[in-house]
Amino acid sequence: MSRNTTSLIKAALTAMHYARADSMLAPLTGGAGVIFTLHHVRPEPPQPFEPNRILKITPDFLDAVLTEVVRGGFDVVALDDVPQRLAGESDAPPFACFTFDDGYRDNRDFALPVFEKHGLPFTVFVPGDFPSGKADLWWLVLEETIRVANKIEISLHGLPRDFRTGSLAEKMHAFHQIYWGLRRIDEDDARMIVAGLASAHGIDGRALADDLLMTWDEIRAMAHHPLVSFGAHTNGHYALAKLPEARARAEIVESIATLSRELGRPCQSFSFPYGDVTAAGEREFRMAADAGASVAVTTRKGLVHARHKDRMTALPRVSLNGDYQDMRFVKVFMSGAPFALRDAVKRLTGAPAAA
Repeated sequence: MSRNTTSLIKAALTAMHYARADSMLAPLTGGAGVIFTLHHVRPEPPQPFEPNRILKITPDFLDAVLTEVVRGGFDVVALDDVPQRLAGESDAPPFACFTFDDGYRDNRDFALPVFEKHGLPFTVFVPGDFPSGKADLWWLVLEETIRVANKIEISLHGLPRDFRTGSLAEKMHAFHQIYWGLRRIDEDDARMIVAGLASAHGIDGRALADDLLMTWDEIRAMAHHPLVSFGAHTNGHYALAKLPEARARAEIVESIATLSRELGRPCQSFSFPYGDVTAAGEREFRMAADAGASVAVTTRKGLVHARHKDRMTALPRVSLNGDYQDMRFVKVFMSGAPFALRDAVKRLTGAPAAA
């Protein structure tokens, strides 16, 4: 997402907050609950060039969010409890779940103490390959490569592209163009391209992953904590909708089996990598159900409503985004007002509404 788009969204959310749209519309637009998406929780401030900072929030912001969610009357529950909550009484208080994708070590070091302070549960989704030393964090490798490079030469869609990356503005432009260009092609090809760029500029992607990700021993130790649960996130962190059916199905089935085996308990939950409409659709939702997942989450934006009890493997989430670390925005998101407005506009324009 471009900086201009982010600024426009922030302005709209701020206007909704000061117009009290969150408090006035919540009785009409609120849902049965909200599932939050997180990745990193780290205390250091963002670097000048850190395009992936959207995946990172601070422990202080997480603490403020947990305080506000409880103050707002939400029951914070484990993700595995969502099917039961949706099947229960319609007048029950709204629920909130907190979910982390990818299995980063900072989830243990910086997020867990905050959840312990509040006595609240959360779920971590782990790709089977990541704790086994086979992770490809290509989006972070791309960032590191552009950070050290003064020029990037790349072929996108069969066309050679040269990017100057000497200044901060040039680096941001190059990342945005290259990242989204890679997201539109075969992911194996995209990873090979990034690996080639990293090698040419002396970036060690394996060392980067080893520094950031938990090992199986660390995950098994963390799984004994009463507030922590784990779910599957494929094996290789692929956009499943772009894979042939057999390979996509194997990514789901094998990742659930891997997590169940490594932790010695059944894995009931699943998270779709990337999780947007280009990465997971009806085919993938059915596959997750067929694989035995009782709940699966996307990154399609929205609250969970009663209608989702029949779509338990296609649940939307709300991102706790590093670019939106402002409690005003969180309150507006929790009200459901932005998503109701979005769906109303889609109905007027004839576009499909959110799942």
